[in-house]
Amino acid sequence: MIKERIIDIITHPKINETININGWVRTRRGSKNVSFIALNDGSTIKNLQIVAEASCFKEDLIKKITTGACINVIGKLINSSGSEQSLEVTAETIKILGPADSEDYPLQPKKHSLEFLRENAHLRFRTNTFSAIFRIRHGLTFAIHNYFNNNGYINIHTPIITGADAEGAGEMFKVSNLDFNNLPKKENDTIDFSQDFFGKQTNLTVSGQLEAELGALALGRVYTFGPTFRAENSNTSRHLSEFWMIEPETAFADLNDNMDLAEDFLKYCIKYCIENYEDDLDFLNHRLEEEEKNLKKEERSGMSLLERLAFVVDNTFERITYTHAIEILRNSKPNKKKKFQYLINGFGDDLQSEHERYLVEKKFKKPVIITDYPKDIKAFYMKMNEDNSTVRAMDILFPLIGEMVGGSQREEDYDKLSNRMNEMDVDKKELWWYMETRKFGTCIHSGFGLGFERLMMFITGVKNIRDVIPFPRTRQYAEF
Repeated sequence: MIKERIIDIITHPKINETININGWVRTRRGSKNVSFIALNDGSTIKNLQIVAEASCFKEDLIKKITTGACINVIGKLINSSGSEQSLEVTAETIKILGPADSEDYPLQPKKHSLEFLRENAHLRFRTNTFSAIFRIRHGLTFAIHNYFNNNGYINIHTPIITGADAEGAGEMFKVSNLDFNNLPKKENDTIDFSQDFFGKQTNLTVSGQLEAELGALALGRVYTFGPTFRAENSNTSRHLSEFWMIEPETAFADLNDNMDLAEDFLKYCIKYCIENYEDDLDFLNHRLEEEEKNLKKEERSGMSLLERLAFVVDNTFERITYTHAIEILRNSKPNKKKKFQYLINGFGDDLQSEHERYLVEKKFKKPVIITDYPKDIKAFYMKMNEDNSTVRAMDILFPLIGEMVGGSQREEDYDKLSNRMNEMDVDKKELWWYMETRKFGTCIHSGFGLGFERLMMFITGVKNIRDVIPFPRTRQYAEF
């Protein structure tokens, strides 16, 4: 007999037919005459109730059906007379595939903190919260690939091991097979990386952008979606040392084209999750509402999870320049009354999360795209504007979370790129291949980067980035 998934049983119920299902026990309750087993197989957040009459099963078997146990059930699917479910299975046979020691099993049927579940990440998939999160993570992954495939983009796998620092930020993990107890040294007592595996110093990548540009300048439209790494000495709820990035690059596209693509892409992905993960989002929406009841009024988000998703999907993103944004913020009440933690004085100031949220949630009441940032606070590869002081960059700001996307039109002119690299002390020898694309058939092109886990935080309402990736990697933590 074919084993069925609970999601299929609930979606297309075959009443009065015998079904064969596997799953994990969430709870068992009842009396000496009958047991009610809540069974879940991970295909849906909904459990299927199994009714086991005591007269049909040995007492020893029933006692072993504890929370966490894995069982197989064959029985008849019927309409339930209970108020909490519409379907149930009258069990005919039950096999225990994998018992769970009831005393040692960490996930007892009670409320657990996210911190506790993080420490038990090998089991947290079995909880309602994390099963919902990781089903949505799968759906969002599919939506991303589907969107780019439908729009003519080619997926390329950029290097995880690299000799280039795309952002010039430094904070990279070194890759080496040298003997740390006997490092080869040069005459000046520095490490001789020529004896390392790759013959040079290499690192784990912080971005696939530079390599993606090479693909775009031949294939037209490409995107990367892969792991990136950053050795930031940070332990906040928004930082991971290993995370995933989506980075499209488009030839013959200027900054306006780039903004159009990013807005359309974000709306598509969020809409896909709304349409395909209704039960999981409803659960997470309710979870967030319950969580915020315990917060002070000023700490509450002011938007339910479903409202914030609609906030993005249903609005046309506002587009303003950095100069205009600074002027709005400088003259705003929070700035004048010194309620901002970081006061805005004028051109050149960095925008913090509090400023970004003010623009999105208070001023425009819609997502905002800020363009044309000062060149001094942006990367070397961004296209210079004619004013020679700003670059064709863009940041997309979302409610509650601030910056969601960062991108730009790339500098395609060889001489201008060369001069900019000189200004910012970027090693031209290291990036000779990147510069050569500007010598051989260059063209305008644009791209952006989107942190996958940050988008997951927004869609699920989860406030700690460590809870939207299966096995978080952070400073002093690399378990599992």
